[in-house]
Amino acid sequence: MRVFVAGGSGALGRRLVPQLVARGHQVTATTTSAGKLGLLAQLGAHGVVMDGLDAASVGEAVAAARPDAIVNQMTALSVAHAGKPNLRKADRFFAGTNRLRSEGIDHLLAAAEATGVSHVVAQGHASMNGIRTGGWVKTEEDPLEVIEGTKAISHLEDVVVNAGGAVLRYGAFYGPGATDDQVELVRKRLYPLVGGGTGYVSWVHLDDAASATVLAVEQRARGVFNIVDDEPAPVSEWLPYLAKCAGAKPPRRVPKWLARLLAGEMVVGMMTEGRGFSNAKAKRELGWQLRYPSWRQGFEKELG
Repeated sequence: MRVFVAGGSGALGRRLVPQLVARGHQVTATTTSAGKLGLLAQLGAHGVVMDGLDAASVGEAVAAARPDAIVNQMTALSVAHAGKPNLRKADRFFAGTNRLRSEGIDHLLAAAEATGVSHVVAQGHASMNGIRTGGWVKTEEDPLEVIEGTKAISHLEDVVVNAGGAVLRYGAFYGPGATDDQVELVRKRLYPLVGGGTGYVSWVHLDDAASATVLAVEQRARGVFNIVDDEPAPVSEWLPYLAKCAGAKPPRRVPKWLARLLAGEMVVGMMTEGRGFSNAKAKRELGWQLRYPSWRQGFEKELG
């Protein structure tokens, strides 16, 4: 197949493009920076500079590639696009990504329709943003909690599913280049355990996220899938383990009231009330098999 990967130079794109190429697909991958075209070539893709927020830029890139499928991995979470992570000002930090998940996906779908591309796979999110009522582990049938970083997800899911495509709700990424900032904070003991650390998080290794994406493309999957590992876990379990694997001292403990002042409401909510996700549907319908079924194995492999 000819596969068009929007956002091919990002953390997931760098793992996805080689997997697609290895499966025999012809890949066109986009980046916002001409300086990354060489990287995309090394990964085996034909690189194209594209502005995901410019309808003409998107239309021209898709038309030139003549793809059989489009994969949307565009975000604006890098330091170059969003600055240093600052969840106290989450609206500002996630602004570019929310635009890409609304305006950007609309441009891609319009380009797909104009060029006769019948299948789109798009990046969603499912790490700790399950609805904060009921059980701690959610399925695709459960609504998402609307928080600053995922405000545009509902729009993206609606338009992609209505177009007959698939939305892959990826868990929190870890792997090469995905958690460097967090690990550095953990090593400096600047990533505290808030309250009882009762909030759940679902993780997924970048390589596993990429393999699920390849399956969704090849099987022309439709609908919403949680792409997470087998073990959603409370912060009180995974954060000390991450510190241990990183060779750091155990994280400090901070009461909720103090964390609210220092880090903001979003962080407190994530760490104390977050809900994780089940991957049963993706394993059942896509035949997805994880290389790292648990973050315990993955953290040790990446940091041990």
